[in-house]
Amino acid sequence: MSSSDSIKSFEMDRIRQEIADSFDEELEMEIDENRLESILDDLMDHPEKEQIDRRIYFRELFRLQHELVRLQDWVKHKGLKVLVIFEGRDSAGKGGVIKRITQRLNPRICRVVALPAPTEREKTQWYFQRYVPHLPAAGEIVLFDRSWYNRAGVERVMNFCTEDDVEEFFRSVPEFERMLTRSGIILLKYWFSITDDEQQFRFQMRIHDPLKQWKLSPMDVEARRRWEDYTRAKEAMLERTHIEEAPWWVVEAVDKKKARLNCIEHLLAQIPYEDAPKDEVILPERVRNADYTRQPVPSEMHVPEKF
Repeated sequence: MSSSDSIKSFEMDRIRQEIADSFDEELEMEIDENRLESILDDLMDHPEKEQIDRRIYFRELFRLQHELVRLQDWVKHKGLKVLVIFEGRDSAGKGGVIKRITQRLNPRICRVVALPAPTEREKTQWYFQRYVPHLPAAGEIVLFDRSWYNRAGVERVMNFCTEDDVEEFFRSVPEFERMLTRSGIILLKYWFSITDDEQQFRFQMRIHDPLKQWKLSPMDVEARRRWEDYTRAKEAMLERTHIEEAPWWVVEAVDKKKARLNCIEHLLAQIPYEDAPKDEVILPERVRNADYTRQPVPSEMHVPEKF
């Protein structure tokens, strides 16, 4: 093998390694989920369900993530404003699909909004006021991990607001969302639906896994007890806020992998996009100055290489 062939072979190996490394984050998350399920092997039976083949899942996920990058570039190029709301019961898988959507996107274009409980001051404001500053500007995609629909769900079920507050919310939401769409915002709303048994299983996983226990708050535990109250609240919410300008889309989410693929596929289909024009990028020759000498870094500043 000639010297030039050796260099090319080395470069191709480096390229393969870089591509494989770019997929490792998703593989790490997958391994983590498999670890969670193995924890409960001796504790309980998992609800019976058909699971998608892992090879198909990864192939389709990477294909969809490539399309998400194309969508992102188109949103930036055309100055679109995209707002996606993710709602569902605790442990329904909202965070998982959001991670897969944002995984390969530019955080300056696609960002996640997950607001904490309102402050005492915010409680005195117009209900939608604290959400407005987070709405997308031109060229942005904003993903709401829970949204103003807290009022129709947790706030209503936990008695954090009055029934009059809820009724006013139901009157206001259609008008508020019509205002958003008239302003040019593309608004998509997804409800992640899981069964009683599946939520029970996922909560048990969190209880028995020290790496995930932080996800299970006292509010989640109480919400588990009030499953039927949440069901009634959800049904009222979907009935009162499913409007032509901003309809609800229900994602069957008992199988997490299927839910992620189906949601991303659907999201992509809602926004017509093409390949955005791009300027060719050419790396310039690096400037080398004869009078420059790189200074060594003191050994005490180095992170110990334990791996």
